[in-house]
Amino acid sequence: MMAAPTCMAGRWHGCFDTENGVVLMMVVGLPLAALVTWLLAWRRSAVGVTSAWRMSLAEVGMVYATVPFVWMTMMPGPGAGIVPGRVSLVPLRDLATMGPLGIGGNLLIFAGLGLFAPMRFRALASVPRVLALGVGCSVLVETAQYVLRLDRVSSVDDVLVNAAGAVLAGLASRHWWRTTAEVPSAEQDDVRERGVRARSR
Repeated sequence: MMAAPTCMAGRWHGCFDTENGVVLMMVVGLPLAALVTWLLAWRRSAVGVTSAWRMSLAEVGMVYATVPFVWMTMMPGPGAGIVPGRVSLVPLRDLATMGPLGIGGNLLIFAGLGLFAPMRFRALASVPRVLALGVGCSVLVETAQYVLRLDRVSSVDDVLVNAAGAVLAGLASRHWWRTTAEVPSAEQDDVRERGVRARSR
């Protein structure tokens, strides 16, 4: 709530450039995300798409649960543009200095992607592919932090924890992964009807 007055006033500084402000905007934007999910599901259901709700929830969830956390990781530090990029490539060296809050935050960055991507895309419905997705996205973020000189440390431990968060979240949604090809219900009915006709001959 500390960022609420600034955000409600529509000021960028103190709202969208702070973690509190971004979290507040996530909470405020939840009804809009729910509305977009409903509209997508309604449109798909109208044309007979199977699993319309799951697909729509996955699409909105990937964006809603990922973009704000990536935004927070890309916020520049006080020495942005002045301090040269820093890289830490020794595994587990930075993990001890992250603390519980840092580890939790890193686990959440791509958790939404790991949770929802396999529900939407059949090609991602496996643990190794979710892991590869988490690693790839994290490497892109860490590289961008270094190239843009955001006064942040590009650490291999960040990549490891980000990827672990994606995999853990993916395992939590494994029951709903999209593992089979899906077609509109009208097409399924047509296929079944042709099968009945073929057997009757």
